[in-house]
Amino acid sequence: MESNFAPRRLMSLVGRFAVCAALLCATSAFADTLDERNELVHHFVTDFNANPLVADCAAHGNFIASTSAAFDHVEFPPVSFDSSHSTIEPWNDSFDEKKQRIKVDNVVTVEGQGVGKSGEKDSTPLKFRCGYVGSQMLAFGWNDPVPPLRPHAEPRSTSGKKGKHGAKTKSSSKKAAAAGKSTSSGTSSGKSAKKASKKH
Repeated sequence: MESNFAPRRLMSLVGRFAVCAALLCATSAFADTLDERNELVHHFVTDFNANPLVADCAAHGNFIASTSAAFDHVEFPPVSFDSSHSTIEPWNDSFDEKKQRIKVDNVVTVEGQGVGKSGEKDSTPLKFRCGYVGSQMLAFGWNDPVPPLRPHAEPRSTSGKKGKHGAKTKSSSKKAAAAGKSTSSGTSSGKSAKKASKKH
């Protein structure tokens, strides 16, 4: 029994070590990303005199766009942080009417230029929108040019039965029409029979 117990214990220790190593790598990657974001915010505030909320929104937009299939990174020239290309709007309402109905105090917008992963010279105008309560970002949106994947629609049934969503198909409609004619003709013949009996 002891010979079986030792390998199991060793495998358990190896498994725990692997999990710890994976968590350490993930934590390290997250810390690196957070450091890069903080450096970018500091750069925008210090070098471009950006408002801290606008700088934070721009740094977050850069991170999100770099995870897209379309973009390598976003360039924010100094003009991105002037009043014609960035705004802080008091909101006190839901961020949007879709999935992010969370109430925010301010909505920040900032514009940048998305640089493609394929090394194209032409850049894509991007607009980022961030919702804040105090200095904490709670919602985010942008004009992502890559549409989200949608499930394929199922083909509709062409048989005489009811199709998807209970809609009648052509053949069942024809049957219903034929049934309606026979009912109405039966009703009219019944009326004429009653009239004939009254005459007698």
